[in-house]
Amino acid sequence: QVQLVESGGGLVQPGGSLRLSCAASGSIFSIYAMGWHRQAPGKERELVASISSAGRTYFADSARGRFTISRDNGKNTVYLQMNSLKPEDTAVYYCKMSQPPRDYWGQGTQVTVSS
Repeated sequence: QVQLVESGGGLVQPGGSLRLSCAASGSIFSIYAMGWHRQAPGKERELVASISSAGRTYFADSARGRFTISRDNGKNTVYLQMNSLKPEDTAVYYCKMSQPPRDYWGQGTQVTVSS
């Protein structure tokens, strides 16, 4: 049974930084792509960043240049470093493991950017 547990969310002022972590268990972490998605109130869930098993990364336009995604296969953990945060980054952030044809999701962690 795959389990994904996110942590690191919280309240931060505009311009601040947060690092989200997602710890995976129940699967061979290193061979699957991982992603971070977010969902703001009243909006659809959207992809923020992803990283393949080979370490190739993708960023949404809203995240490119400010966010970094990385993975530590020894710790079965994927990270999202978020810098220069803006109020519009406020959302619940979800970790996803892609095991085609299935996707597994974490429970989410709230990020609030506000002064």
